Amino acid sequence: MRRLGGLWELIVAAALVPVAFLVPHLVGDFRLFQLATVAVYFVAILGLAILTGWSGQISLGHGAFMAIGAYTSAILVFHHQWTDWLTIPVAGVVAGVAGLLMGIPALRLSGLYLALVTFALAVSVPSLIKKWESQTGGSSGLFLNLHSNAWLYRTTWIVAAILYVAAWLMLRGKFGRALRAVRDSEIAAASSGINLALVKTVAFGISAFYAGVAGSLLAITAAYVNPNSFPVTLSIYLLVGLVVGSLGGLLPLLLGAAFIEYVQVYASKLAPEKPGLPTLVFGAALILAVFAVSAIRPLVDRWHTVREQRGPAAVEET
Repeated sequence: MRRLGGLWELIVAAALVPVAFLVPHLVGDFRLFQLATVAVYFVAILGLAILTGWSGQISLGHGAFMAIGAYTSAILVFHHQWTDWLTIPVAGVVAGVAGLLMGIPALRLSGLYLALVTFALAVSVPSLIKKWESQTGGSSGLFLNLHSNAWLYRTTWIVAAILYVAAWLMLRGKFGRALRAVRDSEIAAASSGINLALVKTVAFGISAFYAGVAGSLLAITAAYVNPNSFPVTLSIYLLVGLVVGSLGGLLPLLLGAAFIEYVQVYASKLAPEKPGLPTLVFGAALILAVFAVSAIRPLVDRWHTVREQRGPAAVEET
């Protein structure tokens, strides 16, 4: 994820808005639910891209931040009778604070060590949820309000669009340049006056905020949460989505989100009676997707280079 697209990416995203309005009239009810789930994954991958793609910090624990966001919404709705969509920003803030707290000890770690610590977070959070049974419902979980799939589609994609534009603006600004400087060389970034601790911690917090919002949307979409809703594999799948969508910029992350949703669904349909085969199919699809991305990526980079030569302001390097 070496480059952040310029205005062309925002123009393409804007062109997709009318298509999004037409979709409910073109597809069935179940497809709307699937597309709502794609939007949830897209929000989570956006946050992971900010942390891993732009600041260079590897995280295998974003499923845990999604769980924090989901249970924040579920507890507010189930125990305190909040309107579910009003809990979305609160869930993001709570998960973001958790991300900031996680980012402080993570300052001394990098690479595989950081990945292992965040992975441990993903492993431990479901167990902690079960322990706090009075609020979380333990293994039984909590129920939320039911909504039509059309409502879920509209809500998830409106939130996804807002957070996409926010990320696009942020990464093209001063903070985005600081993130890229830290990723490329911490020594050079520090020598140029960048506060490494602050930038890396804030990146963790922002990324966790996105994950918390995604978790809240997932809970609202499913109308139910329990510890099994956030397995360790969820964090792995988010990283898979990031890799598949790493064609430069933020908009291609949609491909990664769609990959997570649809490949899982159709892999399980191929041979539901044969244990292990859907996982094998998913793995094979991932390998093919990675090869496709590695083949397409040089062409994308070359296209960006040509645009830079024609007009330096057309594309901002990351």
